[in-house]
Amino acid sequence: MKVIPAIDIIDGKCVRLTQGDYNRKTVYNDNPVEVARRFEDLGFKYLHVVDLDGARSRHIVNANVLREITETTDLIVDFGGGLKTRKDLDQAFEAGAARVTGGSIAVRDPENFTEWIREFGPDKIILGADVKGRNIAVGGWMETSNQDIIQFIQYYIDRSVKYIICTDIARDGALEGPAIDLYRELIKNFPGIHLIASGGVGSMADLEELADTGVWGVIVGKAIYEGRIKLDDLITF
Repeated sequence: MKVIPAIDIIDGKCVRLTQGDYNRKTVYNDNPVEVARRFEDLGFKYLHVVDLDGARSRHIVNANVLREITETTDLIVDFGGGLKTRKDLDQAFEAGAARVTGGSIAVRDPENFTEWIREFGPDKIILGADVKGRNIAVGGWMETSNQDIIQFIQYYIDRSVKYIICTDIARDGALEGPAIDLYRELIKNFPGIHLIASGGVGSMADLEELADTGVWGVIVGKAIYEGRIKLDDLITF
């Protein structure tokens, strides 16, 4: 299981939200690039970057931060937030993203998102399948669609998607444990997918439990910034 630290960006700063609520924001560092370099120095290989301004604005806002991270580190960066058009996609790749995540567009414009998978390949395009209850959330998690997660993922599995990031929004930033039952269900239904768990991780015990589910990776954010999980312990894990 890959442990993937997260950097969420608002106004060019490294922040974390609680349950996707922009009014419940904590700023942890004014310089996300500095944070990325620290992760690399500690031995991490992957980094999850979310442009929260972009998610709210429906177009990429913090491409300059992404570019600086990828130009000054060798981290393998997946990038999401605000990717709605081919222009956004090109901008993210030009700024150095190894993979991009599409969530809202996969709901609102499945034909376009499917074309991205077809053109760039399943190793470059990640499906964002973030849930409130059982339904997929969109628009920076501010709206909930009527699409059930199983049906949603099946649709894109049939279209060759390989990587899926799934966040249980109710758990995100709460540090009260990940959605273990949900991830077990997804792995059972879709064996062989590269499922990346996100949301709720608050301890090393959570990581150990996640590893037993068979998920390909896990994104860890607030638990690191709040000191609930020590970086030295993560490296050992």
